Amino acid sequence: MASYNRVVLMGNVTRDPELRYVPSGMAVTDLGLAVNDRRKNATGEWVEETTFVDVTLWGRTAEVACEYLGKGSPAFIEGRLKLDTWEKDGKKNSRLKVVGEKLQLIGSKGGGGGPSGARGGKSFSSPPAHDESEAGFGGGGDYYEEAPAGNPGPARSGGAPAGDDIPF
Repeated sequence: MASYNRVVLMGNVTRDPELRYVPSGMAVTDLGLAVNDRRKNATGEWVEETTFVDVTLWGRTAEVACEYLGKGSPAFIEGRLKLDTWEKDGKKNSRLKVVGEKLQLIGSKGGGGGPSGARGGKSFSSPPAHDESEAGFGGGGDYYEEAPAGNPGPARSGGAPAGDDIPF
């Protein structure tokens, strides 16, 4: 049977991220994300429900999160679900969390939130499969890309003047 594990979240960071490094030298940070849902209940009244989600970021994405995000900062995170299990004092525990693979900083440049206040359309991605058991994975695939501000319009190739119509 096929399976698909993808999570897309947009919300506000609940605490300042703290950067740490695993023995292999890979950067990692855990942060909380508050995601709000607004819906009508049976009586027709609007009800707001907040879900708190634990997110782990790896590599350059973890470093960027610590540099640009702070408590209250808006963020868009794409990743996958992961179930952590452990045993403490003979009792089995488990927790469902998100391993973030892409981070989009939300807001306008110079907007509020975050340590530096620098916001804008920047996306940051980690290599696709990080967790504590894969900490030796090299971070050579980390990259970020500028997201277009507003509607960038049609792509132009070569040195075509901006006023010329391109038929394709």
